[in-house]
Amino acid sequence: MMKKHRRATVADLLSEKGKRQLTMLRVTSLEEADAAEKAGIDIVSVPPSLLGPVFREAAPTPFAIPGLEYGDHVSAEDYLRAAFAALKAGGDAVYCAASLQTIRRMRDEGIPVCGHLGLIPSKATWTGGFRVVGKTAASAAEIWRQTKALEEAGAFAAEIEVVPDDVAAAISSNTSMLMISMGAGSGCDAQYLFADDVLGANRDHYPRHAKVYRNFAAEHDRLQRERIAAFTEFAEDVRTGAYPEKRHLVGIDDAELEIFLQRLKSETGNS
Repeated sequence: MMKKHRRATVADLLSEKGKRQLTMLRVTSLEEADAAEKAGIDIVSVPPSLLGPVFREAAPTPFAIPGLEYGDHVSAEDYLRAAFAALKAGGDAVYCAASLQTIRRMRDEGIPVCGHLGLIPSKATWTGGFRVVGKTAASAAEIWRQTKALEEAGAFAAEIEVVPDDVAAAISSNTSMLMISMGAGSGCDAQYLFADDVLGANRDHYPRHAKVYRNFAAEHDRLQRERIAAFTEFAEDVRTGAYPEKRHLVGIDDAELEIFLQRLKSETGNS
């Protein structure tokens, strides 16, 4: 009999608010999803294309939030269709940085939505680029205003990114939404990092909030050197005749081979 797995619901996550820190990772492969499952990660952010039965076989228990990337969809109807497709494929909620009107539409259909506050990469031009948001009283007040608006629109959670920890903690303690910190401190309800950062797989600048636990970039470099060396040795073996060897081939009984060769000779006229 197939083992039954129970994964958290929205109600379960909200019941943990203020009680313990949840863990969240951005995973982009089945291997990372499987690792998150085995490590006991609470929440995973995933590209919608990763979802499906195979994903849930690899990661049956983490609460999955596929991202409806800003700009990939335009109208509220576009977002609704994408959200329903993501939930049907194994998602538990959707990430959405679209308008409050769009979030309300999804809320009205019972779709759990995670919004975004603070530094929103897709809208960073409005807050001065990729930099801290909320360092002044006016900026912090604007984040609080947006928090209340997002809550009113029906979002159950919000990623709050690169906001001073004292500001994020104050906001988190005054909203019913689950606040997911990306560089916003432990006063929020969950801590969120990208698997690439955790694994040290990036070759570019690491954000301040990232903590690197492994050095996959060096391992990838080593594997690439080994890959090139193996390919080079194969090519050289082909050129010199070292490959294929007898052990790489299949044989034929001598009598059967003779019959075939005689038939071939008779059909082609070649000796």
